[in-house]
Amino acid sequence: MPPLSLPSLLIIRYTIAEALPLPARSALNIVQAALKVHRKVAEQLIHDGAVRCRGKMVSQTHLRLKVGDEVEIDYAPQPAKLPRAKAKMQGRFEVVHDDEQIIVVNKPAGLLTVPTPKREPNTLQSQIRKWLDRNQPGATATCVHRLDRGVSGLLVFAKSYAVADQLRSQFAARKPKRRYAAIVHGQVAAEQGTFKTYLATDDALNRYSVQDPAAGELAITHYKVKEQWADATLVQVQLETGRRNQIRVHFAEVGHPIIGDPRYRPELAEHPLWPLKRIALHAETLGLVHPDSGEELQFVAPWPQEFRDFRRRVRKK
Repeated sequence: MPPLSLPSLLIIRYTIAEALPLPARSALNIVQAALKVHRKVAEQLIHDGAVRCRGKMVSQTHLRLKVGDEVEIDYAPQPAKLPRAKAKMQGRFEVVHDDEQIIVVNKPAGLLTVPTPKREPNTLQSQIRKWLDRNQPGATATCVHRLDRGVSGLLVFAKSYAVADQLRSQFAARKPKRRYAAIVHGQVAAEQGTFKTYLATDDALNRYSVQDPAAGELAITHYKVKEQWADATLVQVQLETGRRNQIRVHFAEVGHPIIGDPRYRPELAEHPLWPLKRIALHAETLGLVHPDSGEELQFVAPWPQEFRDFRRRVRKK
């Protein structure tokens, strides 16, 4: 089965080139016209902080825009068949590093990285932008890479599109060093190993490995066993490539799904000591080259409390 074209974050720039009647110049109508989406989708993008004009976040749907204004919209189209997520406020992010070019944060599990047209009331990107608007007026935050909603850990955001392009080039060249902590089902036999497959996508957006390079994206995952228990294993994971759901798919396909994963081998991913609606996967280190100074930076995010609690309890079994 050939892979589907996956939704990705698009930066839409729309310039108001002609005088329009007053109602048509509202931010809501401009976003709706630019994206050709439903009114409620346009409203949610504005509420999520995904729309900016003249370098500032647009927070009011009725804001009147002028001829010549350029509107920037961060837009990640999603298939209509996906279930609508429940509106629920999520945890706050932690700022790990902040300078004129980049901001590195520790994302809590349960929080989307970027806005989507689903009716999500809160995303990491919108939280960061609101924080910057309060603390650094005029600064923005552009997504460079993502973590799945149920995953916690380190992410870098760029404060300009030029910096975003530079950082994306680093990721495309596999330069950033990304290490994860994962708790997987069962006992992993090999102390270390590498998964190298090609990931394709089915109609339900589930990912799976294929042998044909033309039918999928190259995905390489390295791992080391750090601690083993009766029915679970703690592994340290190093990404060489960064495909969507890569770590989750690789371990699930060999019978060791990540604990708490609701999508890949969920019948094995349940654990009595992990009654949480999150995945036991945490992006604990991130290394990259600073886009301005060229300095090699290394960031660390300590384990979430639920990881430490699980290890303490499972050792007592």
